Amino acid sequence: MSDEHHYGEPTGTRVRLPETDPYGGARRPARSSSRSLVTVVGVVVLLIAAIAFANRGGEDSSSSSAAGDNGDKPQATSTAATGTKPVKSKSGGIPTGYAHTQQGAQSAAANYAVALGSTGMFQKDSRHAIVSTVFTADAAAKLQAPMDQAYSADFLAKLGLDENGNAPEGDTFVSRLVPVGTTVQTYAATTAKVAVWYLGLIGMSGENSTDPVTSSWKTWTFELQWTGGDWKIVSDEQKDGPAPVPGDDRAAASDEISKAIEEYGGFTYAR
Repeated sequence: MSDEHHYGEPTGTRVRLPETDPYGGARRPARSSSRSLVTVVGVVVLLIAAIAFANRGGEDSSSSSAAGDNGDKPQATSTAATGTKPVKSKSGGIPTGYAHTQQGAQSAAANYAVALGSTGMFQKDSRHAIVSTVFTADAAAKLQAPMDQAYSADFLAKLGLDENGNAPEGDTFVSRLVPVGTTVQTYAATTAKVAVWYLGLIGMSGENSTDPVTSSWKTWTFELQWTGGDWKIVSDEQKDGPAPVPGDDRAAASDEISKAIEEYGGFTYAR
């Protein structure tokens, strides 16, 4: 998938729509028998190992402090949970009510990216609800019509969906976004610019599918505004990568992907 749509560029709002790729329009890598999916399992294993190491380090640090060792210790604030409750409520299944802090802005950006990368964006009613929830009122009002045009019947057909965004019987349409990390680029009292690095999955899982599920790595940057007691998106932009080197894991068969999508629900995220 190689082309991009712009939602239009209303004053103060710059966001992108997919023509053939809801994750920003980057060209998909060719699928091969051994490298078509990024090694998610490997990432999880490394993450678990890192957590175990951090926990061990915390125990050692306590012991050292008790023994009077005041040497420099590594700081984990860039990745560690802060303990602050991430959200107060949900709207249409999307977490809302974020803290008026940098952490709250990061949590909002990550959760909004997940919603905007979901299968709900491919059906009109749920798309309108998502856009109304995550964007400011002004931005949402200007985006709805251009988005409906971008998610046209022709575009949906290229993905194997019918005009209402439904997959063929027996097939599973996959569109899932997995945030890997977030960073605050700028922050002020009522505005924030937050980048979300993520892994995206998209495609049709089914025996007769000609568009199998593939993965892509991108960075999605959101301009956020504090309005109505919550963080909302004013504009956004995406770029490719950074992408790790794919591993040599065997590509899963379509029925394995379908089963995994059905059995493993997505997450909501918090900083």
